[in-house]
Amino acid sequence: MTIERTDSGNSNFVMLTQLLDSELDERDNVAHTVCKQYNKSDTIKYVVLAYDSDKAVGCGAIRKYSEDTIEIKRMFVLDEYRKKGVASCILNELEKWSKELGSEFCILETGWKFPDAIKLYEKNGYSNIPNYGQYEHIESSICFQKKIV
Repeated sequence: MTIERTDSGNSNFVMLTQLLDSELDERDNVAHTVCKQYNKSDTIKYVVLAYDSDKAVGCGAIRKYSEDTIEIKRMFVLDEYRKKGVASCILNELEKWSKELGSEFCILETGWKFPDAIKLYEKNGYSNIPNYGQYEHIESSICFQKKIV
């Protein structure tokens, strides 16, 4: 597996996030309908892609949330590559990039209907925090934070 840093215009990122959006619609349509507006590619500059040979198998992205905090967005791994460490590799690269950009914290949101995602973040040292910003009143959301410095 190889990791690539790119931007939100990358065609593989676009393809993977379309699959992510389909899965979000299927598993938690109400929350996804509300949150769609916060996941637009024009607000995302920093993207990480994971490849198996030349096949894009996973993605994640970061965007500045505040002066010392980066928000992790658009984490997704193809079904057949889940539970093989791909998401952790993507997450580690996003954290590394966040440090390089001068951030001290990473925050993120997922949903209660995604127990594997919750396990991933907890396994990688993220702690549950009160829902922030746009997720504050979404009952199916769960938010996490990790100090990366």
